[in-house]
Amino acid sequence: MRLSILSSVALALTVGVATSAMAQSVKNPIVAAIVPNYPPFEYKDPSTDKLAGFDVDLGEALAAKLGVKIQWQETSFDQMMNAVATKRVDIILSGMTDLPSRRTALTFVDYIKTGPQFYTLKTKAGDFPDMAALCGKHVGTSRRTSFPDDIATWSNAYCVKAGKPAVVVVGTDGSADARLQLRQNRIDAAVQGGETLPYQNSIDENAYAPIGKMFASQYSGIGVATDNAALSKALAGALDQLIADGIYTKLLAKWDLKDHAVQKTLVNGEVTR
Repeated sequence: MRLSILSSVALALTVGVATSAMAQSVKNPIVAAIVPNYPPFEYKDPSTDKLAGFDVDLGEALAAKLGVKIQWQETSFDQMMNAVATKRVDIILSGMTDLPSRRTALTFVDYIKTGPQFYTLKTKAGDFPDMAALCGKHVGTSRRTSFPDDIATWSNAYCVKAGKPAVVVVGTDGSADARLQLRQNRIDAAVQGGETLPYQNSIDENAYAPIGKMFASQYSGIGVATDNAALSKALAGALDQLIADGIYTKLLAKWDLKDHAVQKTLVNGEVTR
């Protein structure tokens, strides 16, 4: 047991030295793109109008590990990748899904497990005893995410191949718009990240009922330009430290995200060390 403890301490010190060395090549401040409309990951606290959420806390903690500041730059979701490419920002830390199609421009330091979740109004829950009841229904989701394709893939596998009508995917201007259309009875159900639904229910008086379980598994990651390997390595090392010293777990608990933790830092969906 003592040898195990000593080994753990030695490993932590080794990681700390490595991260410190890598941090020397990191600019100060790190400029991070964020779209504050995706609680509990990022949003504006209505009482202070300041940025809040898990991603904000995580970014501040990572910067502290690297001995630098983080500067948040609000933008639109569809402008974030361009902002990295043109060097207006250094990273994207805004609940972005690590998709293979995005890896031509970005390296992702993955920090949480995510996935799409069907849901409807609690008053309509009886209409959807299972996910099969979604076949032929109008389902809304943000057109700027991977969720429209995820719904279509699920529909082909579980509706069309079973001889049932396909789900009708309705693209919306973000998750808030999908919820609005749901309340207006313009759609039957909606999809957003399953990790975000409990928080949304906590502020909307438990208005929504999940339909089944999350139907795909993905990671959200910090997006870094592929030609900035020093920064992605430094962030991965800093995240390793946050996981090792328990700060990561505390932040997850604060935002009710413990079930979505990663056990080790992943880069582009793979363990690197």
